[in-house]
Amino acid sequence: MIFSISAVDLVNILFTAAGIGVCVLCILQITASRHLRKEVRGYFQLFFLLILLYISAHLARQIMDGQPGGGIRAALYVVTFIEMMAAGFMAYLMSRLVLAVAKTAKAEKVFSTILTALLILHAALICAGGFTDLIYTFDAGNAYHRAPGYLFSNLAPFLMLGVDVVLLIRYAANIDRRVRGAFWIYMIAPITAILIQSLFYGVQFIIFATVGAAVYMFSVIVKKQNEQYEKQQRENSRIETELSMASGIQSDMLPNIFPAFPERPEFDIYASMDPAREVGGDFYDFFLVDDDHLCMIVADVSGKGVPAALFMMASKIILANNAMAGKSPAQILTDTNAAVCANNREEMFVTVWIGILELSTGKLRTANAGHEYPALKHPDGSFELVKEKHDFVIGGMEGTRYREHEWQLEPGSKLFLYTDGVPEATDADGNLFGTERMLDALNASPDASPDELNKTVRSRVDGFVKDAEQFDDLTMLCVEYRGH
Repeated sequence: MIFSISAVDLVNILFTAAGIGVCVLCILQITASRHLRKEVRGYFQLFFLLILLYISAHLARQIMDGQPGGGIRAALYVVTFIEMMAAGFMAYLMSRLVLAVAKTAKAEKVFSTILTALLILHAALICAGGFTDLIYTFDAGNAYHRAPGYLFSNLAPFLMLGVDVVLLIRYAANIDRRVRGAFWIYMIAPITAILIQSLFYGVQFIIFATVGAAVYMFSVIVKKQNEQYEKQQRENSRIETELSMASGIQSDMLPNIFPAFPERPEFDIYASMDPAREVGGDFYDFFLVDDDHLCMIVADVSGKGVPAALFMMASKIILANNAMAGKSPAQILTDTNAAVCANNREEMFVTVWIGILELSTGKLRTANAGHEYPALKHPDGSFELVKEKHDFVIGGMEGTRYREHEWQLEPGSKLFLYTDGVPEATDADGNLFGTERMLDALNASPDASPDELNKTVRSRVDGFVKDAEQFDDLTMLCVEYRGH
């Protein structure tokens, strides 16, 4: 079969083919742009696929128009139907984009319903036109002709265009100026092309206008997305830097030089805190109140991250100030609770175990504000939990009073303190490490130094959770009383 193509048809075919190439390149670029939001990428992939379908169908019709044959006639009806349906769906997608960007709040459902109804109307009219020759026909020579009802093919798209105009005017303040300008160009360009096309019969300027305006709109929106992405990256970098500094400050606030008191043979102490995030809510502290009294604190603030870290720092300072005043453990917790409750609008709380060890005698006075049970090892024994009665957490209720307990440590006794990050460490199957495994780890080498005991427990925890994410801060403190 020999096809005869006029100069005008050849120009239309060449430029339509160029439009197809541009759409393919845009789809490839969209697919490769990984930092685009998923919904934006998906939208433009579909949008350019519809444009590709529209102009491909138009190109096919241009090539086959006026060519003889029953197969050609059937193919002409199919590609013309596809072309007109694609045009309606393109208008619908454009309107949905304008609606999404306009941020119409409560009116969004109304506009969405109108657009869906118009899309259904368009599909019904095109289907009716395809079967009844209402919109287009082909003569005996398979030449395309507009039917008396041709305007119906553009009815719904033009009404959608009217919705776009309303949205762009009514909600102009909600839309970025550059994006708004790109929307106007996309809507005005095809109308301008139709006017120009009326002066140059047969040349399909509307194809060029549609592709060019779509590419411009895409480039503007992608540029805005890139700017937002880069801004977010800079903000993330700033936050990471600040969190790193905060982590360093928090770490510096905790005693972290070991051995801590090499000049004091009466005891050995070691502690560690590993936050689940950059900064954490757990903390430990130990210091000499005077030459004969060692204060030890392990605490766990509710929550995680920056709020918990801020609350942790404030709680640590208040506890230390009360302890350095020479108060008893129970009085330290009572006064700390009063101070925290006085300024606690966020209703955070902290569990605290505090003990003051008299180094000359081994007498240990303790108080517990809702914290984990400590593990104690006597000189010739093994580590066991000391289940002293808990009192209420710090910051939980004003006026709380705290009880005091007294223990006697003999030379060789060891005390292991921890936060719930140890027993509640969780593996990939949701199983907890538990206190039994913790005690087994401690009793595997009970005569080891505090440093080695802490590392043994941490090693057992790591081996248990394996690659599972650390959900909670993990803090441990171990002290060995050696006596004089």
